[in-house]
Amino acid sequence: MKAVYPGSFDPMTYGHMDIIKRASEIFDELTVSVLNNVSKKALFSVEERVAILKEATKDMPNVRIDSFSGLLIDYAKANDIHVVVRGLRAITDFEYELQTAQTNRMLSKGAVDTMFLTTSLEYAYLSSSSVKEIAAFGGDISPCVPNFVADLINVKYNRA
Repeated sequence: MKAVYPGSFDPMTYGHMDIIKRASEIFDELTVSVLNNVSKKALFSVEERVAILKEATKDMPNVRIDSFSGLLIDYAKANDIHVVVRGLRAITDFEYELQTAQTNRMLSKGAVDTMFLTTSLEYAYLSSSSVKEIAAFGGDISPCVPNFVADLINVKYNRA
């Protein structure tokens, strides 16, 4: 069975990697797909985020990295994917994710389901936004992202 784990991954964190690793152990093929959201100003381009994810998952043979824009259900249909994987950190995530999952199921006429994985406790505090904020103020982001990602973030903030 195939699944897609969509997100902005700007930047990719250990929390994302936790979900990717665990989902890749459940599904035969996991596509991690970077959302190209033109309405959000991103730290990394879509191409950079795809490259980062490819590097981070290079030892996971059943993980494929891609990008998309538009509706997730259209992407899923075009790629014959029927399961969306989402990570949950807190109850506040659940409210938003539940509504999105129900909308995707309705729009896909039941063809797309969502599977929620709760984030491992050691990453429950972690978000891409907090990583960017810590980095912007010169804080240590090494507990949050792989070293090569921290280096790339520091370059973006002129701290390399």
